[in-house]
Amino acid sequence: MIQVSEFLKMTVSLFAIVEPIGIVPFFLSVTHGWTRERSHAAARAAALTVFVVLLVSLLLGEGLLSAFGISLASFAVGGGLILLVLALSMLSANEKGMHQTPEEAEEAMARNAVAVVPLGVPLLAGPGAMGNVIVQSHQHGGGLDVYLALALAIVVVALSVFLVFRSAEYIASRLGTTGVNLVTRLMGMILAALAVEMMAGGLLELFPGLG
Repeated sequence: MIQVSEFLKMTVSLFAIVEPIGIVPFFLSVTHGWTRERSHAAARAAALTVFVVLLVSLLLGEGLLSAFGISLASFAVGGGLILLVLALSMLSANEKGMHQTPEEAEEAMARNAVAVVPLGVPLLAGPGAMGNVIVQSHQHGGGLDVYLALALAIVVVALSVFLVFRSAEYIASRLGTTGVNLVTRLMGMILAALAVEMMAGGLLELFPGLG
């Protein structure tokens, strides 16, 4: 049975990776000039994208790794490295990179799909977040209670994305650039510690002698 403390750790770690507050400036820039209704619709689309992508990763991720012959221990080390790089970027208060071509960006804007790509994926639900739910499900035993707890954590994080983006203008006005950067750095510190823990667990599985 998953303890409350373990569920909180799952949720906090996932929120630290998704880190919607750090994406607020980007969200405001791409929705500049939009009506309130359209901005709220974009917030809903981004939150739904995060929910679907992370839930699919939780349910199918381990099976896909097995199909490619990748052990969870190796994935934990690789995922931890990705999280550590992301954490270092957050500690510098750098925006998460947009992994898309100019043509893709133009098409996304033309179709009003920017809330899905690149906002939902990969800025929010990127490799780090997807890897996190897969590794956590393995680390906690992979039972039904673990999957339910992680699914609930995903719901909480997706809901937080919607609420943060819905209140983006208010948050930006209250925190300002300095405040947003401060929150991003704090999340980066948490994420760096979680990344080291994830890599350590994977390395111990790969090389039991290290213990």
